[in-house]
Amino acid sequence: MATPARPWARLSDARLLDWRICDLGLELEASPVAPRLAQLARELERRGLRFRPYAWLSTDWFTPDGATGFAVPFYLAHPRLVRLERAQMLEVGGGSREECLKILRHETAHALDNAYRVRRRKRWREVFGPATQAYRSSYAPDPTSRAHVLNLHYWYSQSHPIEDWAETFAVWLRPGSRWRARYAGWPALAKLEYVEEVMAELRDAAPRVRSRAREEPLRSVRNTLREHYRRKRAAYAAEGNSALDGPLARVFAQGGGGARQRARASTFLRRHRAELVQRVAGATGQDRYLLDHVVREMVARCRSQDLRLAATPKDALVDAAVLLTSLSTQFLYGAHPRYQR
Repeated sequence: MATPARPWARLSDARLLDWRICDLGLELEASPVAPRLAQLARELERRGLRFRPYAWLSTDWFTPDGATGFAVPFYLAHPRLVRLERAQMLEVGGGSREECLKILRHETAHALDNAYRVRRRKRWREVFGPATQAYRSSYAPDPTSRAHVLNLHYWYSQSHPIEDWAETFAVWLRPGSRWRARYAGWPALAKLEYVEEVMAELRDAAPRVRSRAREEPLRSVRNTLREHYRRKRAAYAAEGNSALDGPLARVFAQGGGGARQRARASTFLRRHRAELVQRVAGATGQDRYLLDHVVREMVARCRSQDLRLAATPKDALVDAAVLLTSLSTQFLYGAHPRYQR
C-alpha cells in the first residue's frame, strides 16, 4: 500500500518538530501498519477466534482499561515520522515488521481480556497471579527464569501478571512458534497450555464487553512534535537506569565545552549494538537477549546524560565491550543496583 504524500514529509527535523500532531493528517487505514493488522486478523482467524480488536492512532502503544481495541503510535503511520522517532528517541517501538506484530499480538491479548473478562477467572489467577497487583515503575527480572515466555524486550512478561498473560498469548498466537517444543520442560509451558484451553472455549463465543472507545485519538493531540518528544524524553530519563551513570562516565565524556564536537556515545553504541552483543557473547557465552537489553540501557543513559566519545572509535568499542561484559555479569548475578529489591 502506497503511503500518501504529505506536505511535511520533506521538511527538516527542525521544521517538522513545529507541526502539531493533530495537523499531520494521518490515517491508520492508509499506513504501513494496515497490512500488519490484516496479518493479525488472519492469525486470529487461523486459530478459529471470533474476536477482532479495533485499533486507532495515538501517541503510543496502549490498551485502555475496558477497551476491546488498542492504540498504535502515530509515527508508524509514515516513514518520515519513523525517521524522526529514531532521531529523537534512538529506538522505534514496533519499527520492524516482526517487532510490530509482536506488539500487536500483545495488545490483542489485553483487548481480548477486556472483551471476555478473562482475568476474573479463578484459574487465571492461579496460573498468572492476581491482576490487582500494583504495577511498579521498575521490576526485577530474572534472565534465567523458565517460568515466563520471551516475546518483547526486557523480559516484559515478568513485569506484572497481566503482562505475563499478554506475552504468553502473543507467543501462543504467533504462527510457527512451535511453543510446545520451545518451552518443553519450562514451567511457562503450563501457562501456554492454559491459554490454549481458554481460547478453545472462547473460539465461537461473542464478547461479553463491546467497546469502540478511542482514548487520546490524534485529532485531540494538540501538542507539537517538539513538545511531544521533550516530554517523552523526560519521562524516559526519569525511568532510566541511573545506576549506569557512574560506569558510563568512566568510559565516555560529558558533553560540555569542546566535548560537544565529539560523536554522541548513544549514537555510537546504537550503531555498534549488534557487534558489541556478538563480541561479548562470543567471549563470555552470555545470553544475547541479556546483552542486548544491557546495551539498550546503556544507549538510553548515554542519551539522557549527553555523553560523548572520549577516545578513538576503535578504543571506544573495546571499552564499551569491557563495560558491557561487566554490567551484564552484575545484572545476571543480581548485583545491579536497579534490580535489587
